[in-house]
Amino acid sequence: MNAQPENADGKQAGLLKRYGPLAVLLLAAAAVYASGAHKYLSLSAIAENRDVLQEFVASNFILSIFAYMALYVAAVAFSVPGASLLTITGGFLFGWFVGGTVTVVAATIGATAIFLIAQTSFGDVLSKKAGPLAKSLADGFQQDAFNYLLFLRLVPVFPFWLVNIAPALFNVRLPTFVIGTFLGIIPGTFAFCIVGSGLDSIIDAQKASYDACVAANGAGNCTFSLDVGALLTPQLLAGFAALGVVALIPVIIKRVKASRKSSA
Repeated sequence: MNAQPENADGKQAGLLKRYGPLAVLLLAAAAVYASGAHKYLSLSAIAENRDVLQEFVASNFILSIFAYMALYVAAVAFSVPGASLLTITGGFLFGWFVGGTVTVVAATIGATAIFLIAQTSFGDVLSKKAGPLAKSLADGFQQDAFNYLLFLRLVPVFPFWLVNIAPALFNVRLPTFVIGTFLGIIPGTFAFCIVGSGLDSIIDAQKASYDACVAANGAGNCTFSLDVGALLTPQLLAGFAALGVVALIPVIIKRVKASRKSSA
């Protein structure tokens, strides 16, 4: 007589286990966007609070690193825009080497969390309903998942959140995802951290320009702002694209060999 309630309880527990993490993630992300906290991720905010941030890091270096990592993991998990800006901030606060190392670890953790939630909650459903294009992409992942993932990580054209979810739809193994993500984001992360390590001089130059404008025209006619787009040079983006092409070479060679075998 108690079999039916026990089955119902087991079903509810299964649904909670499957969709619970996704629900928590969506609620937390909604709370972040509703509070407007993501709007504080700007170069202008960093410039305005530069002295406070640098003093805090100098006095609480280890705590600052863990706080930065927690913020980065949350930003990746909630798909908050501005991952490149956070990476630049890491280079600005901790230097290019420490900032880059910490960022790679934090970004990999956040990406893995999203991958696991997507795989558990809706990966199999979406993969079954995917169209022919997604089916061919799935075949590519199954043939050489590591190099496909490496390419997507190396070229900063694809949204980071999309590359976190897509492998989950195509049954990419967790170790492949973690290693491919970790290695693939290293070049871009360190490049942005190197840019961030020189941000202090850029802030000083902009501040000097702003002060000169105020002295000549008055505060009402001058604005102090920094644009992250100005830091992303065409040469930097071209370098990322070249790295992505290199990552695809093993995939191309494998397909050429397979085509020759089939024709033979």
